[in-house]
Order: sequence, then structure tokens, then C-alpha cells
Amino acid sequence: MNRCRSIGASARTRSDVAPSGPTPGERGDSRHRDRYGQLAGVLFFISVLLAGLPAIAAGPTGGLTIAWTNDMLTISGFNIPGGKVDVWYLEAFCRSGSTHRDRRQTTIPHKTELLSAAGKGRRLQLRTLVEPEIEVLHDIRVGRDDIDFRLTLKNRSDKFVDLQWFQPCMRVDRFTGRNQSNYIDKSFIFTERGLTTLDKTRRTEEAVYHGGQVYVPRGINLEDVNPRPIGLDKPVNGLIGCFSADSNYLLAMAWDQTQELFQGVIVCLHNDPRVGGLKPGETKKLHGKVYLIPNDPEALLKRYHRDFPK
Repeated sequence: MNRCRSIGASARTRSDVAPSGPTPGERGDSRHRDRYGQLAGVLFFISVLLAGLPAIAAGPTGGLTIAWTNDMLTISGFNIPGGKVDVWYLEAFCRSGSTHRDRRQTTIPHKTELLSAAGKGRRLQLRTLVEPEIEVLHDIRVGRDDIDFRLTLKNRSDKFVDLQWFQPCMRVDRFTGRNQSNYIDKSFIFTERGLTTLDKTRRTEEAVYHGGQVYVPRGINLEDVNPRPIGLDKPVNGLIGCFSADSNYLLAMAWDQTQELFQGVIVCLHNDPRVGGLKPGETKKLHGKVYLIPNDPEALLKRYHRDFPK
């Protein structure tokens, strides 16, 4: 007890005579300021993380937008390798008997127009008129990491129209960082061996037009496809795609009905949808996707089977 009083008195004397540091109140204020500073730093860090969550959730190609002009559909996004993907939409509509004749005898005149653009680049509606009286309505919408195509084809004539298939031409030069001479080792289809890059497929050379390679699913008449060399491997699904230049991402196209998969001659890849002709007054619907996702073929297959159940 006496010792306590002595210590207290001694402390008071030292404090009264020669203060050499902050008082208890000042030390408390300093500790509070330090705690508030630390708390502010933590809160700032959390706010940065929360602000970044939408971009993280959107995936590597989040913020996709689409635009269409002069028959070219442009897909843009802040992380798309190469900055954008162009799709010639649409290159051609084709009759049967196309494999062994001049292309000019196969293609059917058509004209596409923009009906509406909405959602700040998130939705497009187009209309294509194919001679003589076929109307194709396109509803194209942007998803989180894909582009969704819903098409309605209507034969407004009283005659059968031999419209067998058509061609969306997806340009992949920017995405792969390759040119016509070397992009096939970055491009793939799925065969009985699984994912198969096109340089590993059994390729042929002879055809009406040289260059490129056509991959024909089972059940499709080999007389009704692109007049380019026909590969010996059969695709087992409707996916055709490629890997990005840095191999971190993949780009793929699929449709629920496929006439052919095609590696073209302008650094392009096709899934050419099958129509199969239209009877008088007949309406048909088609569904397609373009995927822009991380390089995960198994995830791509799961998405494909979910979107296109058999």
C-alpha cells in the first residue's frame, strides 16, 4: 500500500516537473487514430473487392456487346483476345447438290436488314429475305459469356423452296493471332478421339475449290455441302472453335442443326446450320450460340449439352 502511494507520488512529481511524452489522454487519442486508420484501410480494401465482383462474375470476356452493319456482326468485350470477333452474318444461303459444282449455282440471293438494336448493344433483331419468298427473323442476344441466336424461317410462297443450309462466317485471325497458313493448329472440332485440333484431322485436298476443309456430320448427304475438300473425320457434335493466341480462352460456335463444320480460306470457322428445305407455308426454328469462355474444353462440352440437349 505504501509502495503504491510512493509510486503514485513519484509519478506525479515526474509528470509535474518534466513531461517527456504524450499524456494518457493523448496516448489514447493516438491509439484511436491508429485504429480508425487501420479500419479505414480495411474498409477501402473491401470496397475495392466488392466493386470488382461484377467484373469477376462476368468472366474473362464480360461486358460483351454486339453490333451489326453491312452484313457483319461484331462481338466486342473488354477482355476478348484481339479486341473483337467479326462474323460475316450472313455469307450465303445454299441449295442442294452443292458439292461438285460452281458456287454461283448453289447460292440463293438474299438481303438482310436491321430491325432494331436495344439494350446498349445487348440485343439485335434482323430480317433476311431469301428468294423467292423466305423470311428469316433473327433475335440475337448477349449473355454473360456467349451470344444467343434464335431464328424463325418462314416460307411465304406456295412452292417448296430448296434452301438446305446457310453460312455464318466467324473470323478468328485476331483471336488466334494466326493467319491462313497456320491457324488450324489453334482450331478444333470434336471427333471420336475427343477434342481434335484441325491439323490432327485426316485432311484431303481434292475438290472443286482447293483450300480449307469440310467436316460433315453423320446423316448429311455428301452431295449437299461446301465444294471444298471433305475431311475423313466425322464430327460427333455441332461444336467448332479455336484457342486464343495466349491459350487462355476459347471461342466456339454451335447450332442445334448442323449441315457442316468448315475451316475456310479467310482465317474463318463455320458451323453452317441445316434448314433441310421448306415446304409451302412451312415455318422452322433454329438455335445457335457463340461461346467466349476460359480455356476449359470440359466446361465447353457441359455448356453445349445443356444448351442443346438431344
